[in-house]
Amino acid sequence: MKLLALEAVQNATYYQSRYRQIQDFGCDLFVLNGLGEPDYWPPERYRIVGSKHVDAIIAAARAWHAEEHFDGVLTFSESAVVTVAAVAEATGLPGIGVEAARTSRNKLLMRQAHERAGVPRPRYRFAPDVTVALEAAEEFGYPVILKPTLGAASNFVFRVDGPEALAERFAQATEGIARMPWYRMEPEGLDLGPHGLMVESFLEGPEFLTEALAWDGEVYLGSVVDRITVEGDTFDDDVHHAPTSLDADQLAAVHRVITAAARAQGIRRSVMHAEVRFHRGTPHLLEIAVRPGGGGLDYFARISAGYSPIEVLIDVARGVRPNVSHYRPTGVHTAGTCLISAPGRIEEITVPDTVTHSDRVFFFKITAKPGDVIRRPPEGNNILGFLCTTGESFDDAIQAARELAEQIDVRVSDRAGELVAATDHTNSEG
Repeated sequence: MKLLALEAVQNATYYQSRYRQIQDFGCDLFVLNGLGEPDYWPPERYRIVGSKHVDAIIAAARAWHAEEHFDGVLTFSESAVVTVAAVAEATGLPGIGVEAARTSRNKLLMRQAHERAGVPRPRYRFAPDVTVALEAAEEFGYPVILKPTLGAASNFVFRVDGPEALAERFAQATEGIARMPWYRMEPEGLDLGPHGLMVESFLEGPEFLTEALAWDGEVYLGSVVDRITVEGDTFDDDVHHAPTSLDADQLAAVHRVITAAARAQGIRRSVMHAEVRFHRGTPHLLEIAVRPGGGGLDYFARISAGYSPIEVLIDVARGVRPNVSHYRPTGVHTAGTCLISAPGRIEEITVPDTVTHSDRVFFFKITAKPGDVIRRPPEGNNILGFLCTTGESFDDAIQAARELAEQIDVRVSDRAGELVAATDHTNSEG
């Protein structure tokens, strides 16, 4: 089978490992980037449009489809879900539709859809200026969450505990979202909904990440992972554990809220990465993304629950019902952490063999490289990569992850070239 992967703007080499997984599962994968780098993928299966305008991308996809007769089109990028939907519509390939994609990409449109359907969610308000933000926060009560409507990876997402802090964070986020990579990787020529900031009421309680499938009205929870990060006023999605601590009744409640939210977003057939937070004992929907989760969550799903999000994506992309069941944990304990360094320009990253060859590691990926600038809150939310381990228990697994992360050395300099961290062991705890 032939599948087409695409992005309006190539996200460095971030998705190459996942593209290779698709090939390992027996697919011929072709890659189309609106703007991209040469030699990114084998030349006979790679094309660069030379523009990130959706019309140019659609034209290039149509022409290639006429030659190759693709079975489906897909993406792993949050910034490309609307583009993929538009290409699918234009080529007659399976897809979720532009409207459902837009609702699932734009956090404000998503919240509005959830509100219309009565899905448990935080209170929210779009804030075109700081005055509206302050009024909303006063109405909801502090703390509140400030977040971009077209964000990703917790960039410029802040917990705010008072009006002075809100005014400061609002100014920082307003400046930051204009240069945020996840927004700049979006296509031109598509209505993505309002681009700006919104204020939400704070949901206090544990958070859970799911890999799920929606198929003709039925929702399957394939994987459930506990997010156990200690939170401050910024959000690093950095420590996870599976199998989940939720009991059967709680899992059923999570299933109900995700099912209702998927229907509200107009999702009929799609892989989903859904995030839920329990607030006063009731699961509330944070978001549903119409793509697999990142950061090794596909490996978490396979090892801890026997569910393969990549294989499910392959089937959905070509319009074939995946062979899946509801959540069934395997009993294997898994833990994962983001690798976080000091901010600055990376000079060198040294990873010893004890990390790369450890039999405890099931997923290890360095996403940054020398020359990259690491921005940390409030400037941005860049990380070095991911490290995930197995163990006899959660404590055993996370201890292994932390000990291995401490063996990774990172040299970071400031923008003037002055060394700020010579042997900066990565902070895996955020």
